[in-house]
Amino acid sequence: NSGVMSLLRPLLLDVVPTIQQTAALALGRLANYNDDLAEAVVKGDILPQLMCSLSEQNRFYKKAAAFVLRAVGKHSPQLAQAIVQCGALEMLVIYMEDFDPGVKEAASWALGYIARHNSELSQAVVDAGAVPLLVLCIQEPEIALKRIAASTLSDISKHSPELAQTVVDAGAIAHLAQMILNPDAKLKRQVLSALSQIAKHSVDLAELVVEAEIFPVVLTCLKDSDEYVKKNGATLIREIAKHTPELSQLIVNAGGVAAVIDCIGSCRGTVRLPGIMMLGYVAAHSENLSMAVIVSKGIPPLCTCLIEECEDHIKAAAAWALGQVGRHTPEHARAVAVANVLPTLLAMYMDTRSSEDLQMKASIFTKKALKSILQKCTHLPALEPLLHDAPPNIMKHIVGQFSKVLPHDSKARRLFVTTGGLKKVQEIKAEPGSLLQEYINTINNCYPEEIVR
Repeated sequence: NSGVMSLLRPLLLDVVPTIQQTAALALGRLANYNDDLAEAVVKGDILPQLMCSLSEQNRFYKKAAAFVLRAVGKHSPQLAQAIVQCGALEMLVIYMEDFDPGVKEAASWALGYIARHNSELSQAVVDAGAVPLLVLCIQEPEIALKRIAASTLSDISKHSPELAQTVVDAGAIAHLAQMILNPDAKLKRQVLSALSQIAKHSVDLAELVVEAEIFPVVLTCLKDSDEYVKKNGATLIREIAKHTPELSQLIVNAGGVAAVIDCIGSCRGTVRLPGIMMLGYVAAHSENLSMAVIVSKGIPPLCTCLIEECEDHIKAAAAWALGQVGRHTPEHARAVAVANVLPTLLAMYMDTRSSEDLQMKASIFTKKALKSILQKCTHLPALEPLLHDAPPNIMKHIVGQFSKVLPHDSKARRLFVTTGGLKKVQEIKAEPGSLLQEYINTINNCYPEEIVR
């Protein structure tokens, strides 16, 4: 408000180097504060001035200048675009070849903040020639430089298969895979994130990541003391598992399912989410893979997530995963039903207290999970409690399962009378001619008329 920006601008061309540096740092800190101030830097024509003063500068000024570019570029795609337009990418790429690691780090950081917004900006960073230099930076001895370079590779890879392929073609996977066991937690986070962003796009890219022999090494990350290393490790496994049954089978063979189940059991909150999703993806592929999740005792921790977690999206993910486990055969459904999941799912589905938007999504996932398990479940003791609470759209699936099993099972028929199930069925109001009414008739036909009466 006091017009400081216009006072700082000429100081970027001052004859005294320390004044130039300090002016750049001040501008960087102002721009870093919020997007309005960053916009003021762009509108005040400070970027061209910054570029003018860069040719013969020392490393301190280079770091300060890269900091200004990062501070402006981080806020929005429009501001990042302004940096690209003033020709700053070429200069940042030249900085990547500087002998001083601090300058390389500052330049990598600025490039990452530009690339993270969208695929066009990311492509601009690639076209400027940054990727091979970033791959060289992850091989440097300085940990801070490795971290930022890995993070920038992650930001470039995330937008599209083509951008990820560019990173792969520069030979990044092998160097990233070697760092999975690095003792530095912050570096591990970035390395796992970069590998996830590459693997998520396609089967081919996921296979390239797997071929770098990340299994079973990556499973140690699930036991890490750092929550984000755990989360990013589980995310990487999830991004590989989702593609094909073969990749999921490979993870199962490496002990990945058991490791993820342990990980879900040992943490709380959003750290659990990628692990929950990964189990759902594995189980969705085939009966055998779903059975691998059941045999590895995956159902109890998923049930725990349904009960313990407060956030709707984590509950919805756990419901979805249980639905994927239970939807294959009566045996799969029984494994889920015996864990007493169905009443919890039903209560979740009927709970309308939670937030509107998430409630909608959670409700859809929960309903799907309930239906897919119910349509396969022939374990009647697990179904019976639901007869008392279920809404009509779920009720028809429950009654439908009774109508399939009771005609062929005399023991179940007797139990159904003594537990009050048959009585409950008589109380259901069904539309004449509806599917539900047909199911009720089928059940009633299993018994003599006086019992039904």
